Amino acid sequence: MTNSNNKGLFGKLLAYVEKSGNALPQPVTLFFIFILIVLAASFIAGISGFSAVHPATGEKISAVNLLSKDGIQRILTDMIDVFVEFPPLGLVLVVMLGIGVADYSGLIRAMLKAFVSGVPKQLITVSLVLAGMMSSLAADAGYVVLIPLGAVIFYGIGRHPIAGLAAAFAGVSGGFSANLVLTSLDPLLAGFTQSAAQLENIDYIVDPTANWYLMAAMVPVFALAGTLVTEKIVIKHLGEYDRSQADVDENDSKPLVRREKIGLIGAFASTIVLLGLFAWMTIPENGILRDINNENTFRPFFDAIVVLMLILFFVPGLVYGLIVKSIKGEKDVSDMMTKSMEGMGAYIVLAFVAAQFVAYFNWSNLGIIVAIKGAGFLQSIDFTGIPLMLSFIIIASIINIFIGSASAKWAIMAPVFVPMFMLMGYSPELTQAAYRMGDSYSNILTPLLPYFPLIIIFAQKYDKNIGIGTIISTMIPYSIAFAISSMIMLMIWMYFEIPLGPGAPLYYIP
Repeated sequence: MTNSNNKGLFGKLLAYVEKSGNALPQPVTLFFIFILIVLAASFIAGISGFSAVHPATGEKISAVNLLSKDGIQRILTDMIDVFVEFPPLGLVLVVMLGIGVADYSGLIRAMLKAFVSGVPKQLITVSLVLAGMMSSLAADAGYVVLIPLGAVIFYGIGRHPIAGLAAAFAGVSGGFSANLVLTSLDPLLAGFTQSAAQLENIDYIVDPTANWYLMAAMVPVFALAGTLVTEKIVIKHLGEYDRSQADVDENDSKPLVRREKIGLIGAFASTIVLLGLFAWMTIPENGILRDINNENTFRPFFDAIVVLMLILFFVPGLVYGLIVKSIKGEKDVSDMMTKSMEGMGAYIVLAFVAAQFVAYFNWSNLGIIVAIKGAGFLQSIDFTGIPLMLSFIIIASIINIFIGSASAKWAIMAPVFVPMFMLMGYSPELTQAAYRMGDSYSNILTPLLPYFPLIIIFAQKYDKNIGIGTIISTMIPYSIAFAISSMIMLMIWMYFEIPLGPGAPLYYIP
């Protein structure tokens, strides 16, 4: 629980949000209630003819009544496939197989000891936020790896573990679009932006580097904002932590022994070899993980990133275990992977219910219709310049509450806003940048985020009473700070007319 003695106005607001949120049922029950609400809403919307016209195709999209004969049949026949194909499920379980070996062999514990002893305490928070932003290079692996790692690190140095979890969560999810290098999201969004831009100008090209300069510049800004929020607001909000609540191993604080240090060296060497192997498979033009016939030649690499992460945890964990003798045979490896899966039982239950809810919401077309109508509302507002872009950021963040996928939202919004803003003199690259900002900072507030149930499971290892309210109230300050930072950055870029990326202008001349 958080600090009840925090009497500041903002502290009272956060406490109210936490109390209200935690008064809600348990996550599994809550998602079940959401399912009932979606079913009822789809019935009402379906029989009332609730609809919208898709801006790209001109197709009329109508709400689907999931309580009709066809709807109920689909629910019953697709239930297993919906669960099995839930995107976070496979990623989490596959990566956790590798993490299980790295964890139970003792490698992660040794790495944390080395990290805590080697990094000044005043730099740990900023390091977590920075690492969170950079983790988008490995697709969504940051949710699985870095967020629980943040909690463990803070717990290990005697600070509130939920503050460490929050700092990492802010970087991974709230700073999702900020990165020093390009990620798989850049070419994905650029493709939708280019298609939308060509509705106005058939020859217009949008490069994957369209927002690189701005997104890279946001990294140090978000790192500073996330650090200040953690140290000045979140830690005070959470208060003192009762370590007896933790359902984790109390690791003693003894320094690493010689064998552990040798194990770390071996694990590090194996990691370097693996990274070199991955680079050899990816960088050369004829590399195994390259596809020169595809517009995105690195697509095989991005598609294989989860398996590569599995290998990157499994092999160093195996090497470390063999050196320190925590692994004496293949049975030990099997047991470690099994233990890792045993700890995921609660998440699997949550994933089952969450997957059904997300699927029903999509099948009902309610999310798409709400997004289209929201976009149409903004289109009717006669704003220009900086106020126009700031309002667009806010609308994108609101729609993000209903549709979590960045690409799915942009596929709907781009055909409306990109051509419209081009006719008003704003480049497709600028519209895309504003969208990415709004799409990121609200991620940490929506229970519809596919990984939100996993965040709750991580947090409950340190406080079994933590619920959705605690997580959201803890993350609100980060969301506000990132939103303000994003808007200020965009205003600076627009005022001084700074290029968004190589050859990516702010303005467009029809």
